Amino acid sequence: LQYGIVLDAGSSHTAMFVYKWPADKENDTGVVSEHGMCDVEGPGISSYSSNPPAAGTSLEHCLNQALRDVPKEKHVGTPLYLGATAGMRLLNIADPQASDAVLRAVAAMLKMYPFDFRGAKILSGEEEGVFGWVTANYLLENFIKRGWLGEWIQPQKKTLGAMDFGGASTQITFETRDTIENPRNEVMLKLYGQAYKVYTHSFLCYGRDQVLKRLLSKLLQTESFQETVSHPCWPMGYNKSLLLSSIYDSPCTEKERPSLALNTSVTLVGTGNGNLCALYVSRLFDFTNCSFSHCSFDGVFQPKVSGNFIAFSAFFYTVDFIQTVMGRPVHLPSDLKDAAETICATSWSELLQKAPKLEKRLPDYCAVSTFVYLLTTKGYSFNNHSFPNIAFQKKAGETSIGWALGYMLNLTNMIPAEKPSSHKSMLYNYWVILILLFVVTTLTSLVTAVCLLRHSKSSII
Repeated sequence: LQYGIVLDAGSSHTAMFVYKWPADKENDTGVVSEHGMCDVEGPGISSYSSNPPAAGTSLEHCLNQALRDVPKEKHVGTPLYLGATAGMRLLNIADPQASDAVLRAVAAMLKMYPFDFRGAKILSGEEEGVFGWVTANYLLENFIKRGWLGEWIQPQKKTLGAMDFGGASTQITFETRDTIENPRNEVMLKLYGQAYKVYTHSFLCYGRDQVLKRLLSKLLQTESFQETVSHPCWPMGYNKSLLLSSIYDSPCTEKERPSLALNTSVTLVGTGNGNLCALYVSRLFDFTNCSFSHCSFDGVFQPKVSGNFIAFSAFFYTVDFIQTVMGRPVHLPSDLKDAAETICATSWSELLQKAPKLEKRLPDYCAVSTFVYLLTTKGYSFNNHSFPNIAFQKKAGETSIGWALGYMLNLTNMIPAEKPSSHKSMLYNYWVILILLFVVTTLTSLVTAVCLLRHSKSSII
């Protein structure tokens, strides 16, 4: 076996994935699988802007696990990558020097380990979207798969669209035959001899954590930054005091920063009003301006959604909460809307009773569920016909869906542009030959036995 390691440095936390595949790999598919996974304790690396060395130190626990997950004799030949996403994209906008310092600190830590470190970089939103799309379709064998005789076959299946919802950005990526009116949204890929025209867009500041900060800012603005402000998306019975600095420490909210001192404290009081919550969340989008034939929101071109989709990351966690904690199915947009309203109307004490282990995130499920409903229906234009084509999933088989695997497949050239040759691995051939010999031998024995039985019967007669 061979191994590869990818650190997914997201805005809210970092996760490490260890992948494995057969050493005699023939540029095939469906054979790279997740061997190990580790969640780094603490926040994302972008939060260490004032103390970059701590960003590197935070990775030690998971890197030590990688030493155990990968056999010692394979350490030197195991590629190690770190990809940072929207949290670092935001830091790079706010403070490029701090961003560089954080990347240097994590790179210095990664170089201390015996793996083949191949760089730490910030991914663009488009890369994040496309690599997530590649991961999902690779794992589900939509590009190519091995036939029962060991030959490579292209399954003639349509690819799945991919929707990712992180802490600081959200991405939508899907194959389309329509004209992509904005060249920035078009990616042409050639995988295993097949050409794919893919639409992708990444919305910065539309990840879960940034949406919640932007929502708080809208509420405070409306109430003219009074000492006490009602929060329609928080449940009745939940109150919290926040410093303005915790809301306006992001490029996503800095344009709305008040003239007040950032160490000013405000108290927010939950009122659990689903309709008012939806009104405020809808104000985070701009559905009015569009210079193309069709837009999703904020003037961004999007062709009509088509085919099946897989929605992961916070999309999965939100819908999973609705289904498992609230006990409600999600098949149609109206199911999602009704579930969001039910969450909003549920008191803090009831929510705590239902899911005590989720206390940290519980106050925000009303707002996030409402946001997911508006994003998918009013933003991306999923309707009663197309919404049921979305599968909310965390994994495909035993492997997590996200951009990390697609990123590694790309950087290690594991998906060739050309179609693989039809020859199979020798080991696989031997098995096929042995099975065929066994079948032939068994059939010959049966035929011989029948003939002998008939012959003996005729002799007796």
